[in-house]
Amino acid sequence: MPETDASQTYSYLGPAGTFTEAALAQVPEAAGKTWRPVNNVGEALDDVVNGRSTAAMIAIENSVEGGVSATQDALANIPNLRIIGEYLVPVNFVLVAVPGTRLADVKVVNAHPVAYAQCHRWLEANLPSHGHIPATSNVAAAASLFDSDLADAAIAPPGITAHHDVVVLAENIGDNPSAVTRFVLVSRTVPTPPATGADKTSIIAELPDDRAGALLEMLEQFATRGVNMSLLESRPIGDSLGRYRFVIDLDGHILDERVADALLGVRRFSPKVIFLGSYPRADRVRIEFDARYEDEIFIEAREWLDRLERGLE
Repeated sequence: MPETDASQTYSYLGPAGTFTEAALAQVPEAAGKTWRPVNNVGEALDDVVNGRSTAAMIAIENSVEGGVSATQDALANIPNLRIIGEYLVPVNFVLVAVPGTRLADVKVVNAHPVAYAQCHRWLEANLPSHGHIPATSNVAAAASLFDSDLADAAIAPPGITAHHDVVVLAENIGDNPSAVTRFVLVSRTVPTPPATGADKTSIIAELPDDRAGALLEMLEQFATRGVNMSLLESRPIGDSLGRYRFVIDLDGHILDERVADALLGVRRFSPKVIFLGSYPRADRVRIEFDARYEDEIFIEAREWLDRLERGLE
C-alpha cells in the first residue's frame, strides 16, 4: 500500500471478529478508514514504522494474565513509537467446532495462548485429557477448523458464528467473567497531547546494574513525588542473566509537575528510559493525589531556588 494512504489505514490483529477489532471500533478517528488485519504485534508495529498505517491497535495487558509480553518486548525494541490512546474490551469465550461435532468428540483444542490461559480451569474440568494447538488469534483458531483436521474445536469470541459456519459447544468458558483486556493505539512519535487530569503515562526503564536495592531506588523516584504506578512488570533484557527492564504505567501526565520531576529522577538513575507516551485513561477517571504534590508546589520550589541563586533571599 502506498505511504500516502497511511493516514487512512489502521492495523489490528485479525482477521475480522477479534477482540482487537472491537477495540479499534472504539476509535472515532478510525471510523470509515481502512482497517488492515495482520497476524501478530510485530507486523502491526512494522506497518506503523514503515508508513503502511497511521496507527496500530495492540493488546498490552489483561486483567487475568497480566501484561502481554510480546507487546512489551516489541515496544522496548522498536524505536520512535508512541501510545496515543487506550481502550478496554470485556472478554469471554465460547468453544466452537464444525457442525456435527459433540463436546465428547473434542480431543484437541486450537486457541490463542492468551485465550487458552484464560479458559484453562474450564478446559481441565470439562476436557481433562485435551491437547492444545496455539493459534495466531481467536478468530484464526476457529477458521483453522476448516483448513486442518489437527484440532476438533477452537476457543473463539462469542460473535464468531457471524464470521464462520461453526456451532457453539459451550458458552462462557472463560474462568473469570470480569476479565478485561486493555488495548493501546500506537503511532509514530507525535507531540504529546495536553493533559486532561485523567491521564496515564507509560515508560520502560532499565536498572543500572544487578545489585541489592537497585529496584527500590528506582521506585523511590515515584514514591517521593506522590506518583502512583498502575502497572509494574519486569521483562528480561536478554543480554545476560539478571538484567531486566521494567514496564511501568504511571497515574498522570508528563506535563504534570510531579510526573515530570519523577521522570527526571528516573532518567538520572537509569541507563535507558523509553517514553511510550502520555494519553487519556480509558475509564476517564480523574487522578487523585496528595495536595503536597500539586503543580504549584513544584513551581514555587523552583522559584525559591532561583531567588537563592540570585541572592534575593
